[in-house]
Amino acid sequence: MDRFTSAQLNTLLAKAVQGSAPTPHDIERLLLLTDPDQVAALMQAARRVRTRHFGREVFLYGFLYASTHCRNHCRFCLYRRGNPAAPRYRKSQTEMVALATALADSGVHLIDLTMGEDPEVYAPDGKGFETLLETMDRIRTATGLPLMASVGVVPPVILEGLAERGIEWYACYQETHSISGYHRLRSGQDYDERWRSKLRAGELGMLVEEGILTGVGETPRDLVRSLMAMRTMAADQVRAMTFVPQTGTPMAGWRHRPPWSELKLIALMRLVMPDALIPASLDIDGLSGLAQRLAAGANVVTSLVPPGEGLAGVAQSELDIEAGNRSVSGIQETLATCGLQPAAAEAYLAWVRARQEMKCRAQRRDRCAC
Repeated sequence: MDRFTSAQLNTLLAKAVQGSAPTPHDIERLLLLTDPDQVAALMQAARRVRTRHFGREVFLYGFLYASTHCRNHCRFCLYRRGNPAAPRYRKSQTEMVALATALADSGVHLIDLTMGEDPEVYAPDGKGFETLLETMDRIRTATGLPLMASVGVVPPVILEGLAERGIEWYACYQETHSISGYHRLRSGQDYDERWRSKLRAGELGMLVEEGILTGVGETPRDLVRSLMAMRTMAADQVRAMTFVPQTGTPMAGWRHRPPWSELKLIALMRLVMPDALIPASLDIDGLSGLAQRLAAGANVVTSLVPPGEGLAGVAQSELDIEAGNRSVSGIQETLATCGLQPAAAEAYLAWVRARQEMKCRAQRRDRCAC
C-alpha cells in the first residue's frame, strides 16, 4: 500500500482535526504507518481532537468483576468454561455493594459491573437475573453513580429491565467485525445476536460501549470494518485492547505482532468518532501503559480496581492491583504529567445525560422520517 508523504499526512490530519474524518482507505494507510515522526503526528492530531471535545478532563471508571464463572468457550479468554487455570469466584450481593461504595468514595465517576455469562445468573428459572437486577438497584442506591452493565448477551426482557431501572450503559464487545474472525474467537456464539443486543440497548435509551481486540490475526481491512461498524452503530464509548495470551486457553501460545498497535487504533477511533468516549485501560500494561494511551487520544481511565479485595482483571488478572497502582490515587501523578485532570462527578453525569438526550432526539427524527 502506498505511503504518505509528510505533506499528505499533515493535510489529512489537519482536515481530521477540523472534523473531516479519514476515509476507510486512508484509515488503512494510517494503520500501517511506521515512521516514528508520522506516528507521533497521528497521536498529536488525536489529542487535539480530544481537547476540542473534552478539554483536559478525563473520566474515571471503577471496575467490579463480580463473577469469573462463564458458560462460554471463547478461545482467547482466561475465564472460558473449563479452564482450570482461571481464578474463580462469585462476589455476594453484599460484597458487591460494599466494593462499589468503596470505589465511589475513592472518586470514580461510574461503576462498571462486569461478569462472564455465569451459569448461575443465566439459569433457565430467571432467578439469577432477578438477583443481578436487585444488586444493581442496591449499588445505585448506595453510590448514586451511573452504572455500566458488562454482563454478556442477556435475554431481551432483562435488557428491558436494565433500561427500566435507568442503567446508563450496556457494554458487550464484538471483539471483531469479521464474521469468520468472530467465530474463531467466540466459539459457538451467534454474531448477529450479540450485535442486535447492542442495537436494542440503544433503542431502549441506554448508552452502548463496543470494543475490539487487536493482535488476534486480524487484517487491516478487518480493523477498518470494525471502525466503520462502530461509527455506524453510533457507539457512545469505543475501545481497543491488545490481546494477552492466557494460560489454559487454545490461544495460550499465540504470538502475533502486527504492524499496527492499540495506540494507533485509539488515535484512529478519536479521529473517526471524535465525540465518543475512548478508554485507556489499565488491564493490559497497568500504570506503565497509561500515559501512552492518553497520549493517543483516550479520555477515560478504566479498570480502576481497589486493592485488598480479591478482585480480578480481565486480560491481566492481577497486574498492579495489590500495589494500588490501579486506584484513583495511584494514577494521579500520571494524569498530571500528561497535563490532564479528573473531571468533576457532575461533569460526567452531565455528559451522560446530554448524550442520552441527543440519541433520543435522533431516534425521534428517525421515527418521524419513517
